[in-house]
Amino acid sequence: MSEPKYEALHQYCAELKRQLDSYKGIKTELLESQRQLTRLFNNLPGMAYRCSLDAQHRPTLEFVSRGSIDLFGVAPEFFMEQKTNVMEMLAHPDDLASMLEEQEAAIEGHRPYKMLYRIRMEDGSLKWIWDQGECVYDDAGRPTHLEGITIDISAQKMREFELLQENQNLKGSLQDRYKFGSIIGKSEGMQEVFKLILKASKSDANVIILGETGTGKDLVAQTIHELSGAVGPYVPVNCGAIPANLMESEFFGHKKGAFSGATSDRKGYLAAADGGTLFLDEVGEIDLSLQVKLLRALESKLFTPVGGSEPQSSKFRLIAATNRDLPRMVKEGRMRSDFFFRLHVLPIRVPPLRSRLEDLPLLVAEFMSRYLGKDASVPNLPPKIRAAFDAHDWPGNVRELQNVLERYLTFGEVVFSDFGIQAPDGSFGVDEALGEAESCASLVEAMEVVERHMIMKALERNHWKKGLTARDLGLNMRTMQRKLKKYGI
Repeated sequence: MSEPKYEALHQYCAELKRQLDSYKGIKTELLESQRQLTRLFNNLPGMAYRCSLDAQHRPTLEFVSRGSIDLFGVAPEFFMEQKTNVMEMLAHPDDLASMLEEQEAAIEGHRPYKMLYRIRMEDGSLKWIWDQGECVYDDAGRPTHLEGITIDISAQKMREFELLQENQNLKGSLQDRYKFGSIIGKSEGMQEVFKLILKASKSDANVIILGETGTGKDLVAQTIHELSGAVGPYVPVNCGAIPANLMESEFFGHKKGAFSGATSDRKGYLAAADGGTLFLDEVGEIDLSLQVKLLRALESKLFTPVGGSEPQSSKFRLIAATNRDLPRMVKEGRMRSDFFFRLHVLPIRVPPLRSRLEDLPLLVAEFMSRYLGKDASVPNLPPKIRAAFDAHDWPGNVRELQNVLERYLTFGEVVFSDFGIQAPDGSFGVDEALGEAESCASLVEAMEVVERHMIMKALERNHWKKGLTARDLGLNMRTMQRKLKKYGI
């Protein structure tokens, strides 16, 4: 072989060796890069994956990181040996359609995909999975692979459920704000009463509850007692119902033979309320002489029964209530100023119903539910009655409202003149029954409304004697009994 040809071959072999060395170096670098990526993927908090796509965009797993062990409890090799879309097999049936829809939309739209779905574990439990990735396309724009990562977000999802439950509980507590014990009201005035009740329940200070008759002052007192955690009893006293000559004996008790008719020892209200709450309703009715003795008992927690000589002790919390103007009574000399100031430590003023008409629907619903029972469906008041309720001044306050509703539910009508309520017709009866019937969805339902009204009217007319009522309506007793049961009368 000539020297030039040998030299060219030598150069060619040298170039091949250089390219081979370069290829080996690139291959080594590529393998090292792949190992680095694999190590990275294997240490990610989740499972990294790569899927090949067929012509119908169906994926098959080609690479799975070791996160599959923590996520699914199986080695990566298990997924790759399946030669199918394992995630579809594991996905919850209710989530599969939306999962595939999002994946296909992302492929067609050349955008990343983000999916949230559940998977079923071998033991039947569920896990929430966050799956996000992107499609890889060839030079012609055809989708070839999906690359992404899946993360277990079950703990986060459970926290979301907890927050949702907390939110629902919060909504429930907001509803509960309208009902404080047995007291109902969402108006600003009643919300202030609720705040003062809480404040009073956290101290032993004397409380005076001010408000008109029928506003629910007794409920306020009882709620304070219940929230205070007092171990003793709640002893309510209507001071206006006690004869003046018996007041001292009623409050302090008496010894046998203390006066005519005292045949045995008797405990009074103060002794009965030991360790609890003494509620003096209509406290303005107490006369001046008894005010002096009560004041002494309030200050020393000691009292002496009528006819006795040894003082007794009672540690009670005092709550008083009145509808009177106590400062004016002090000025007029009908109440001692020291007794007034002893009572007037924490005043709570309960607003009249006419100043909190926004509470009217709540009160109506509550009273009707109590009367009919918790399981009974509470009917809506006819519009005409609701309008009259809103226009009424309610001098009897909540107590008057309760009486009006009981009359309506018992007799099927409201005679407004009986309660001092002015209305165009003076009463609601047949007209309201017909009006309610007109709003019924079917003829049968409308006829039942009218029939119930007629039965109620006949019962009232016959003084609730069923035999006379049946005869009046032209019914036999069996039919009458059946209809009474049907309408819950």
